Amino acid sequence: MNPTELSKSPSDMKKALIDLLCQKSVKVSETDSFTLASGKKSNFYINCKPTALDPHGMYLIGHLIMEELRNISVHAIGGLTFGADPVAMATAFASGLKGKPLQAFSIRKEQKDHGLIRWVEGDVNPGDRVVIIDDVATTGGSTIKAISRAMETGLDVCKVIVLVDREEGGMNNIRQHISDASAILTRSELMEHFLK
Repeated sequence: MNPTELSKSPSDMKKALIDLLCQKSVKVSETDSFTLASGKKSNFYINCKPTALDPHGMYLIGHLIMEELRNISVHAIGGLTFGADPVAMATAFASGLKGKPLQAFSIRKEQKDHGLIRWVEGDVNPGDRVVIIDDVATTGGSTIKAISRAMETGLDVCKVIVLVDREEGGMNNIRQHISDASAILTRSELMEHFLK
């Protein structure tokens, strides 16, 4: 990573993240050839993992999410494995660099059947204020499942942040469960850049 990245403004980091996502994560087809997790077909597909697992992508994602959290106090950030994991870890690392450490946690899709038999892995306890994170929202189903599981284990979910809103109703569905929900980027922003 170029040392000048360290002094970039949030708007510059957002532009850099859009560029990186368009290079590594966005696919566009002339027909609805992509099947989404929701089962819907689409001509737009985004797999955030190649970007979220890239060192430059981690830096940008972590710092942009920390910018979203600048005015609230929370203990931890996490979501449903595997989509949320790299995003949560990038944010936890950035929080340490900024001197405002947050714990990262991961919510299992299936409950562990041995050991402590937990849905949530990480240093979190009932009553902790947490943020649920996800990489992409289409219908919001995986994010809503994460919210429910976190609440069932006694966590106080105070905010939701999604990396990319596909603008297909997912954010509205999420806000029916947690009103303070935001997205770092939208499909429109990515498509505008992608088509240039």
